[in-house]
Parts: sequence; structure tokens; C-alpha cells
Amino acid sequence: MSGVTGNQDVDIDLGQLVRAVWAFRLKVLAVTLIGAGVAFAGAKMISPKYRAETRLLIEQRAPAFANTQSNDGNGGPLLDELNIASQVQLLQSADIIKQVINSEKLYELPEFDDAVNGSALSDILVALHLKKNPLENLPEERVIDAFIERLQVYQVPGSRVIGITFTSKDSKIAARIPNAMANVYLATQSGAKLDTNSEATRWLEPEIENLRQKVNDAEQKVAEYRAKHGLLPTNGGSNFPQQQLNDISVELTRVRGEKANAEARAQSVRNALASGEASDTLPDIMSSQSMQRLKATESGLQSQISDLSTSLLNNHPKLKSLRAQLADIKAQIRQETQKILASVESEAKVAGLRAAELERQSGTLRANSAQAGEDEVGLNALQREANAQRQLLETYLARYREAASRADSNSSPADARIVSRAIEPVDPFFPKVVPIVAVAAVATLIMSAIVIMLVELFSGRALRPVDGNVEPASPIEEKTQAAVPKAKRDIKPSMLSAPVEEEPGPQAPPPLQDENEFSISSVADYLTSSRATLAVAISPTGDDGSAATVSLARALADVGQRMVLVDMTGSGYPTKLMGDDPNAPGVTDLLCGAAAFGETIHGDRYSDAHLIPQGISDIRQAMRGADRLSLLLDALASAYDLVIVECGAADVAGVSRLTRSKDVEIILSMPVVIEEDFVFAMTEFERAGYQRVVLMSGDETIAQDLPRRAA
Repeated sequence: MSGVTGNQDVDIDLGQLVRAVWAFRLKVLAVTLIGAGVAFAGAKMISPKYRAETRLLIEQRAPAFANTQSNDGNGGPLLDELNIASQVQLLQSADIIKQVINSEKLYELPEFDDAVNGSALSDILVALHLKKNPLENLPEERVIDAFIERLQVYQVPGSRVIGITFTSKDSKIAARIPNAMANVYLATQSGAKLDTNSEATRWLEPEIENLRQKVNDAEQKVAEYRAKHGLLPTNGGSNFPQQQLNDISVELTRVRGEKANAEARAQSVRNALASGEASDTLPDIMSSQSMQRLKATESGLQSQISDLSTSLLNNHPKLKSLRAQLADIKAQIRQETQKILASVESEAKVAGLRAAELERQSGTLRANSAQAGEDEVGLNALQREANAQRQLLETYLARYREAASRADSNSSPADARIVSRAIEPVDPFFPKVVPIVAVAAVATLIMSAIVIMLVELFSGRALRPVDGNVEPASPIEEKTQAAVPKAKRDIKPSMLSAPVEEEPGPQAPPPLQDENEFSISSVADYLTSSRATLAVAISPTGDDGSAATVSLARALADVGQRMVLVDMTGSGYPTKLMGDDPNAPGVTDLLCGAAAFGETIHGDRYSDAHLIPQGISDIRQAMRGADRLSLLLDALASAYDLVIVECGAADVAGVSRLTRSKDVEIILSMPVVIEEDFVFAMTEFERAGYQRVVLMSGDETIAQDLPRRAA
């Protein structure tokens, strides 16, 4: 039997739990060994299963003779996550599974049709309609279902590799099936490519013939249009009128240059003749052979005259003869110069006539070229149509040749390859004897210890009282028990807020309590241990009770509690005790909207506690917004460890307007206990649904204006 009475608070004795387990250590060890043995025997009785795996790499593959430069980058499948997931689903399709089943003749193996042999457990489940009768399905469906249960296809994370694993009782089958599935998959993919190429060639053949006819018709229209409008092609790519106009423009420019050159030469000859200057430097004169002979003769005569002038007189007949010859030669030179001038002038006139003729022809050709340009618009449209048809035909021909070249099965490899083939496994995949035995032993050990601990807890041997001894009841408790009716005597006079409920039958004598059980420090300890967040203090006797509440707030602040006291009294006595400014904004100002939330919180002048004073606004106007007090208190409760609302001599109706929940601490602050007032208050709060009511009394000195340590 435990030493714990029914009215005491208890705790779990962990040491007793450990000692109880240690006392039964031999039994625990025996049970653990039995569990491990059963697990070992069960693992040995289970038929071993083997697992093998084949891995495929999904990648774009082309024939060895294919021109990689001509391949269209968009022609192959996108190797993204969706494509890999699609290939995983394709490997699990019924078509591939049926091909593997038929090729490997799995329908002949009993492993893939357990329904034929059956089992006692399966028959019982079928008889109880807890399981569908497998014989109702067709044999092919049963084999497929058994195959799917043993098959696993998955994508290796972070790669384009697909794993195919298969589990079987036969190690050879476990290795053969994944390889067979990979081969069937590759053959299916390659066959799909062959079908695509065959369909492409069948579709392209009539299309190519149709396009050839369209190309011939388009080119015939181009030729007819050219002949009709005289748009003969030239080497430069332009039409014939444009080519003629270009040639005449070039010739006209050249002729105009020759004319200007001839006129300049003629003008230079005229200038030389008019000024009497020597014409030996003129190119046209010097280039004349007659002029060159005359100049040579003139030079010879002048040389002879010079030679004879040294030995003969000026009137010598020979000198006269030579001078006459020289004058004749000069006359011939002038005549020859006039001829050259006339020739140059004639050349300039001819050039001018040619230029005029070329200008006339140029005007005519301009008109013809403009007309040809208009006609060429239609020709260009016909040529574009012909070129488009020709390009489409060439594209179809290239694709047809490519598709025809891949008609062989070896020319269209699948977009995947086997990177790891399954090999026959040596060790079974299941069961793993050592892990199973280890897990079973640990589980049995833990369960045995838990059972022993539960037995100790329910027997009470592992429970111990919180308080070591029982103390006599205080005089205040005896007075309270005498004042409270029998139906209310289960209310503990301690600060613990036991629910006030009526219990039938005789009551056990209440435990004796310390005479300071209702003191301020005891109530402070209770509020700290219960972790209450909101307490409503009622002072039926007036300001002396409010002063006790102030002392309670300061006591809580001294032990490190973050707490705030809200002054909801009519007299504002807590504000006078704690606040420095009697006109500081408070609750009434907050409810009237005259102050912000942060402006209403003030510090206690004698402790670390905070205070929300009564305020200076009109109380009647403030009470119109009393329904918002619950929101205010919720906000304060989230910021402080404890919120105490001092309501003065308030009744139950006034307290009910403060909180929406009845699960709050109600403190009856009565420094001097008056039985009638106490019993009345307890009864009223109980009827209103407040179950956690605490009496705060005692003989402690209530400090009003004393320093903090004295308070």
C-alpha cells in the first residue's frame, strides 16, 4: 500500500520505477530472450525472397551514320522530369508486363498464381467476406496482379536513370525479369521510332508528287509572264530595259567626258595660235607625225642657216635659199596646226551629237524601265510562290530520304540504354534474420519495462506525496468550515482553487492547515505555482481589501513575476497607493478613447509591478464601452505573466462583464473575515459558474505608504 491519502497532491517516484524494473530484471531478460527466439524461429520459417535490379539511362540516341549538324534540336523528346516520369509509367504499362509474362512463361509458375494452391487463412477471410475470392478473377489477371506486387519501377533522384527491381522466391527469376523488361522496353521504343519513320515515308510520298507538280506549274507561270511582258533576265539579276538604261547611262557619261576633253584641247590650240606661242608643248600637235616631220625639217634648216651665217654674208644666195625654205616650212606648220585644230573641233562636235542621241535613247528607256518595274511586281509574286513551293519540296525530299534511311531496325535505336544489368542475387532480400531478432529483442525489452512501470503506478507504490507531513487546520479554516453549508464544505480553505461541487454522503474531516494559509504570501505562492494569467480581486470590506491586493501585486513583483494591476474600484484606492500622479490616464481614459494603450500603463513607486490607474474620464461614459474590457485583459495577459483586476466591492454581475470565460482566479480580499460576507460571496460566485475562488486574509501588516521592503 502506498502512503498517499486521497486528499494529498502526489508526484511520480522515478526511482521506485527504476528499482521495480531492476527487481524483475531476470524475468525481463527471460521474456526478451523468448521474444528474440520467437522472432528467430519465425524468420527462419519465412520463405526467402530475392531482389535484383536493372537500370536504364534515358538519353537521346541517333544512328551512327546520322549527321548531327542536320538533326533538329526539337526533334527528340525533352529529357525533363515529366518525360522521365512518363517513361517510368510506360515501364509499368500492361502491354510491356504482358509481353514479359508471355516471353518468360510466368503463367506456368505457381509463385505467380497463389490462388490455385490457396491457404487456410485466405479461405477463412474469403468465407467471412473479408477478402475477395481470388478465383473470381481470370488467370491472366491473377498473374498480372502478382507480377505488379513484385515489381518496382522508380526514378533515381537527381538523374535520368530509371531503376527496375523485381522480387521473387527464385533468385534466377529475380534477375531475369528486370533484364527482360528492359529489353522489351527498348524494343518497344525502337519499334515506335520505326513506326514513326514508316508513317512519315507513307505520308511524304504523295505530298512530294503533289509538290513537284505545283513547282512545275509555278515556274511555268513565271516563264510565261516574263515572255509576255518582255522581262528577259540578265546576268545582273535585273530586267532587260533596266540593263539597257544602265549601259546607256554609262556610255553617255563617257561621251560627255570625251566631248569636254575635245573642247578643252581645241581651246588650248586656239589660244596658242592667237597668242603666237610655240605649239610644241600641245599634246595633239606633238602627236601628229606630219607636224613632227615639219618640226624636224625646220630644226635642220635653222641649224644650216646658223652654220653658214658664220662664213657667208646675209645676202649670199645660199642663205637666201635656206631662209626661203625655212619660211615655207613654218607656213606648212601653221597650216598643219589649223588642220589639227579642225580635227579636234570636229571630234568635239561628234561627241556632242553622240551625247544628244544617247540622252534621247535614255529618255525612251526610262519610260520602258518604269513600265518594266510595274510588270516586275507581278513577276516577283510569281517567283516567290515558285520559290516557296521549291523550298517546301526540298524539305520534304530531305525528310523523306532521312526517314527512308531509318527503315531498318538497327537505324532507329531507342532513346535509352541499359547501364546496369541485373545479376543473380546470392543473399536473400527478406527476411534479414539478424535485424529482425535485434528489433524484436529491443521491443520486447521495452514493452516488459513499460508493463512493470504501469503496474507500479496503478498500485500506488511509485507515487509519493508532495508535502512531507500533514499540519493541523487553522482557526480560520475551522470558522470557514462552520460557516459554509455542508454542500460547500469541500471548498479547501487553502489558496488552491478546488472546484466547488456538491457531493452526496458524509464528508471526511478537512485537513488541518497552517494559520497563514490565507496570507498574502500564500496566495502569491499559489498564483505563481498555478501559472494563472488573470485574477479578479473582490474586496467586500472596501479599501482595506484593495490595499491587501496592492500588497499581493508587490509580493508577486518581488519574486520576479511580470505583473500589472488594473484599478477598477470606485474609490481609486489602489491608484493612490501605487501611482505618483493621481491624474494619470487610466482605464476610463482608454475606454473613452482619450488616451492610447501605452499611455495608461505606469510603474509602481515601491516595486517593479505595473499599474493601470482608474483614470480621470467620466466613469459613466467609460462604462458604455465596458464590453471592450475583455479584449484589454486578453492583450495584457499576452504581455504579462499575471494580470490582477481590483474591482473593489463588486458583485458577480460586474465581474461577469470583465471576462468572457469563467476559468479565472477569483480572489476574495478580506483582511478581516466576516462570515456572512464570505459565505454570501462564495455562494454567489459558485452559482455564477466560477469554480476557482481563493480567500486572501491573514494577519500580515498591510502597507499603504511604507517603503518597498516594509511592504
